[in-house]
Amino acid sequence: MKVRPPIATSTILMSSKFLAAAALLLLPAFALSGQTKIAEKVDSPPELKAESTQNRPQITVQKRTPAYWRVTFDNPPFNIFGPETIPQMEKVVAEIETDPDLRVVVFDSAVPGFFLTHYNFTPPLAESTGLPSGPTGLHPLPDMLVRISKSPVVSIALIRGRATGVGSELALASDMRFASRQNAILSQWEVGAALVPGGGPMARLPRLMGRGRALEVLLGSDDINGDLAEKYGYVNRSFDDDKLDPFVDALATRISGFDRQAIADTKRLVDFASLPSDPEIAAGWDAFITSVQRPAAQKNIGRLMEMGLQKDPDIEARLGHYTQTLADK
Repeated sequence: MKVRPPIATSTILMSSKFLAAAALLLLPAFALSGQTKIAEKVDSPPELKAESTQNRPQITVQKRTPAYWRVTFDNPPFNIFGPETIPQMEKVVAEIETDPDLRVVVFDSAVPGFFLTHYNFTPPLAESTGLPSGPTGLHPLPDMLVRISKSPVVSIALIRGRATGVGSELALASDMRFASRQNAILSQWEVGAALVPGGGPMARLPRLMGRGRALEVLLGSDDINGDLAEKYGYVNRSFDDDKLDPFVDALATRISGFDRQAIADTKRLVDFASLPSDPEIAAGWDAFITSVQRPAAQKNIGRLMEMGLQKDPDIEARLGHYTQTLADK
């Protein structure tokens, strides 16, 4: 795979203001929100601190056929997304963009209870700030989401467990979303912690569900279960859990048999009418960078870390509840 050259300095969003804010880099992307526990119980990992994910693969690619791939997130116990994940995800996105035979990719999870959750902000700061901007000129995370949306390949999010923060934003960037009625939770929790989301949900949600419902999701910062997500347009459809995988597999297999150029051209024309522009995504990222510098956000995140964020399964499962307690103080 060819290594992409770095974007020109003028396009890199690394101002002194960015560096000042970087102590909480990508914070709005690491999101769980909610007061409703999903059916699957997550046990407390006794050796979470001792486990290092720096060199362990967090993403696997199963090429079911040359035209149909499964991209699976596997970073237990919570499927947290961090700076160590970004190079792995970048490699996958580049392969999706360049493989001449690929037609459909399905994103799913191997971690019970979690599709994809929030950003890992315990590694050294340099691991995040040292990453170059992507081909769009955006930070690597929003860059990859934009590229997934614009890829000629059809992308499908199969959501079982919590898709919050990065998980919600990846689902929104995908072409289609299908959820478990019993075990899917979607949300953007950031406003509950005095933050502005940074991965593009302000640009994408209104196009899917309308302004009022988008504001309810974003400003309410609460859980949206599979049934409500379907009613609001957050996902295409929700299914009983045992029917989710068969439906997604059948749809992906069906599409993967169609002409690649016809798929790409049709998707490109739909994109004209439906995708947000890169400047819209950049504006959201800039608003996030401003928000993470505010004292209220820094204070709230510090409190959540003290409560046990990234360690306590109850905090991870009910972050919406715990952010609400911040507002009471």
